Amino acid sequence: MIRYIYKIFQNFWNNENLEDFSNQDNMAAVQPLLANGIVNGIGKGEKVSNYIIPRYAVASTTGLEGPDQILSSDTDTTWEANGRVRIKLDNQADEKSKPISVPGLLMKTANKYPNHPALISRPGVDGKRSILTYKQYESQVRIVAKAFLHLGLERHHSVCILGFNTPEWFISDIAAIYAGGFAAGIYTTNSPEACQYCAESSRANIIVVEDEKQLEKILQIKNNLPKLKAIIQYDGTPTVKDVLSWYDLLEIGKKESDDKLDSILKTIGINECCTLVYTSGTIGNPKAVMLSHDNLLTDARGILATGDLNTEAQEIVISFLPLSHVAAQVVDIFTCMLMAGTVYFADKNALKGSLLDTLITARPTAFLGVPRVWEKIYEKMQAVARNNGFIKTWIANWAKAQGLKYNLNRMNGIEYKSWSYLLAKWFIFRKVKAALGLDRCHVFGTAAAPLSTDVKKYFMSLDMVIMDAYGMSECAGAHSLCTNNSFRLGSVGHSLPGFLTKVDNIDNTGEGEICMGGRHVFMGYLNDPEKIKETKDDNNWLHSGDLGKIDADGFIYITGRIKELVITAGGENIPPVHIEQLVKTECPALSNAMLIGDRKKYLTMLVTLKTEMNLETGEPLDILSLDSRKWAKSLGSQVKTLSEVLSTQDPIIKQGIQEAINRANEKAISNAQRVQKFKILPHDFSLPTGELGPTLKLKRNVVLKKYANLIEEMYKE
Repeated sequence: MIRYIYKIFQNFWNNENLEDFSNQDNMAAVQPLLANGIVNGIGKGEKVSNYIIPRYAVASTTGLEGPDQILSSDTDTTWEANGRVRIKLDNQADEKSKPISVPGLLMKTANKYPNHPALISRPGVDGKRSILTYKQYESQVRIVAKAFLHLGLERHHSVCILGFNTPEWFISDIAAIYAGGFAAGIYTTNSPEACQYCAESSRANIIVVEDEKQLEKILQIKNNLPKLKAIIQYDGTPTVKDVLSWYDLLEIGKKESDDKLDSILKTIGINECCTLVYTSGTIGNPKAVMLSHDNLLTDARGILATGDLNTEAQEIVISFLPLSHVAAQVVDIFTCMLMAGTVYFADKNALKGSLLDTLITARPTAFLGVPRVWEKIYEKMQAVARNNGFIKTWIANWAKAQGLKYNLNRMNGIEYKSWSYLLAKWFIFRKVKAALGLDRCHVFGTAAAPLSTDVKKYFMSLDMVIMDAYGMSECAGAHSLCTNNSFRLGSVGHSLPGFLTKVDNIDNTGEGEICMGGRHVFMGYLNDPEKIKETKDDNNWLHSGDLGKIDADGFIYITGRIKELVITAGGENIPPVHIEQLVKTECPALSNAMLIGDRKKYLTMLVTLKTEMNLETGEPLDILSLDSRKWAKSLGSQVKTLSEVLSTQDPIIKQGIQEAINRANEKAISNAQRVQKFKILPHDFSLPTGELGPTLKLKRNVVLKKYANLIEEMYKE
């Protein structure tokens, strides 16, 4: 260890490439970089406690050398709209990365790949898609940026964007940054009041909406927004006076000279805020996460540095996850811009069932889906498989056994392709992937919440290894990834190259709070210094609020949320996600399970049965899904609807769920972790009914409040 630390110091002092990018004056200051804990990124799983001299990138002397300049700052944190942070050089990866801004990157990519397809729209009324090359993409960004400035966008004020994923969303986002403002996405599920909060807190001068439905929300609140100067509707022709169409916006921008825009670009620095991401919390107003150019592009570089993605205009992705969420932004916008990827846009019903059509059309080379997306694909494939005859079923089972064996061996470092695996790959896996539109896909990803091991193993058996990503808005997206060459079931992988992870306040099981360090850690929360102190410490470590551990090989495991811990009346700390997954695994008819028991004498559970879904609205229907009906029939019940189950309190269904819970209880590590009672809810969790957030995460506080009476019944003696 002493030799290792000495080597770090030696590299710091002797690296000849640092003269232009490091500030030697700052080397007099000494502060701790790493606290006591298990750290990943310096040494795999080593316990360290050492002091490293901090080094910072040199700032511009004039402040007018933008957009790829570093502006003067002496702080790591800010909550002010016009604030800046210093760029800390923690490792050699930082030293080699020359400063670049979002505008600088798009200009660079457009110059290198001017005719390469950048954005391919969702189908129009005629069913056709339009294509923007990188040259056209950058040109339209400049035109829209000039129009924003003409309409009154001020420096460090925002353009709020409210709509589903489209090229216009991307262009509005980047144009706001070009013009020296903030891009701020608003979730399409937000109420008018929630939209008002985002627009007010970000000092929105301009709001871009998709259609009349979203426009109506803004019209209800626009009189409460004194800083608002313009509203633009990008889909369809506005019928409301003073609301501009996308065509109107482009015409305004085309008439403007480049002078004002160019002068603004010269003042931009990579260490000032360019994007606000509003966290979709369940308590109080969302926090406005301030992300700099450097935060976002450092994260995108980290993703590319894992080696799974090609960097030379070869990748194709589908944009369908909400762009107001950081994961979609860092992958769809910034990582694609960095690698000159092509982005296909899915239509607004992608999460309600139309995603497969886009997959088959686009045939992406990389695909990121939240767990519910993978679960839906899994359920559909299982339903199709049940209709196969004996011979097809036997062949499929044989092929899946080869695929699972090969990929489990590969996970354990054994790379051997047997003839059986090669036959299965050629005759079975290739056809399955083609049917899903994933025949060209070489990166399969999941993020935002845990995906069950059973679902992962199913896709592994079909030669599709789904890689976990882990991160949060406050670290600009991804912090760790499993990769095609390094993955473990249940793990979220290693820290991205150049990023640091430590486990804080380790308990006797080796678990503690996951903390993150690196240039991707956010600047602060806009106008909220007190909240920053709860998340970011004095040494610039980001405290995630997640419980986890790091194994001897440096793999990170997330075991629960500190705030979501169920602490029983007996003082037992219980992570709910593990128990919920166990119960769902034991009962194929359960769509969701939520553990209850905070400050209670024993644990209970709310469960939902799988039902059909309204493809237009996304609302759960009363009709039980095929999985649920087959499971019920296998037990001896003929119920076909959820209302039948509830009205009759079907004893067979209740007994089946109870037996599944009993089997899960057998795996409990203590009596306190056994589920004693359960209730079946009147409908599945969903976005329209409010229990799920935009990335389909469970809103536990909403469920607790909504079903307080049912919960109370389970605790009556």
